[in-house]
Amino acid sequence: MIIKKLFIGLIFLGFSSASHAALKIDITEGYEGALPIAVIPFQWNGGSKLKNGDVSAIVVSDLARSGKFSPVAEKDLIAKPQKLADVHYKTWRIAGMDHIVIGSVTAQKDGTYQVQFRLIDILKAKQVLGYNFKATKGTIRNIAHQISDYIFTHITGMPGAFSTRIAYVTTSTDKKKGKVSRLQVSDTDGYDPQTLLTSNQPIMSPAWSPDGSELAYVSFENGQAEIFTHNIRTGNRKSRSSFKGLNGSPAWSPDGKKLAITLSKDGNPDIYILTLANNKLRRLTNHWSIDTEAVWTPDGESIIYTSGRSGKPQLYRQSLSSNSRPDRLTYEGGYNASASISADGKYLAYVHGESVYYRIAIMELATKSSRILTDGPLDESPEFAPNNSMILYASQEKRSAVLSAVSTDGRQKQRLAFSDGEVREPTWAAVRY
Repeated sequence: MIIKKLFIGLIFLGFSSASHAALKIDITEGYEGALPIAVIPFQWNGGSKLKNGDVSAIVVSDLARSGKFSPVAEKDLIAKPQKLADVHYKTWRIAGMDHIVIGSVTAQKDGTYQVQFRLIDILKAKQVLGYNFKATKGTIRNIAHQISDYIFTHITGMPGAFSTRIAYVTTSTDKKKGKVSRLQVSDTDGYDPQTLLTSNQPIMSPAWSPDGSELAYVSFENGQAEIFTHNIRTGNRKSRSSFKGLNGSPAWSPDGKKLAITLSKDGNPDIYILTLANNKLRRLTNHWSIDTEAVWTPDGESIIYTSGRSGKPQLYRQSLSSNSRPDRLTYEGGYNASASISADGKYLAYVHGESVYYRIAIMELATKSSRILTDGPLDESPEFAPNNSMILYASQEKRSAVLSAVSTDGRQKQRLAFSDGEVREPTWAAVRY
């Protein structure tokens, strides 16, 4: 089963589409506990609205996608105040609103835009947050995501993650070239996808560096599995591992100086630690079974990986200290693999397989208690959002591969469908480079 999982990407790869095609995000399941908030359409001054720069609409979308908020639809707004003095607090309180957001976008003579917003606490009857930004056509969407981050953080006390980016692999079928794979990067709402690599061979296992400047991934472009690192701004690529056999599952250390990788150059697939500065390898596991899919704990002192040493794929934690022994984490079910650790180190998301169903589960590491978050039937590649509020994963819908997201409490779900082809292997940057 682990071997099947190691190469599961090969089965579905075939992606595609032009780089301008974007992901479409639909919220498929919400919940009643979401906080009510009204985002008043921002007033535009000195020019017409930018086609893809409706700041207030972007904020509404972000907050709704978080699962923590329930923004009021524009048609249901009881008023549309543009200034603080226009806010009638009693009316909004009667309507059951906790917060409202007002703002404006003003075109400047130099071609830039001044973006201003205010967060108003209705119960306290006062402004509790407000900022001004200078934006260009190219940065205005990111400014909108930053506004969402500020609002999210102020109300929930959690860091926002709207202004970061996601990477994923897409596949499509070209009449002349056959199946085409692309490694793409986009905003967290699927907008502005950029293609980093196009290949007629599979691309697998993208992983962000801690500073968001690079991706590590596996490419078969040279006829076998090979691990590369890729600077997303300069385009500079480096081959990091091209041994005979398997080169797979790269994972960055928290300091960005090392990669945990899976190699079979010495026999069975095992976990190795690669120091990037000098290409020095250290073998961490040495077992007759398959050890793969390592991820680092936030303190950089341990890794968690998938192993078949118990007879079936299960998750193990192992210290990086010499002569350490692995600690088995999962026992329920015949398949537990593909771990992702929350940024605070408290939770583990993973694929839990039972019968023919593969679902995303979450475990509290302190107690090892776990629960199922998704419905399957083929959910894989879970990845925590940097603020731990959501888990991004790949799923199947009508025999097509799509990305989905679920809140860590399982109560809010969304689907990210690609307009032309399939999308898999999601990874979420901790910061925006």
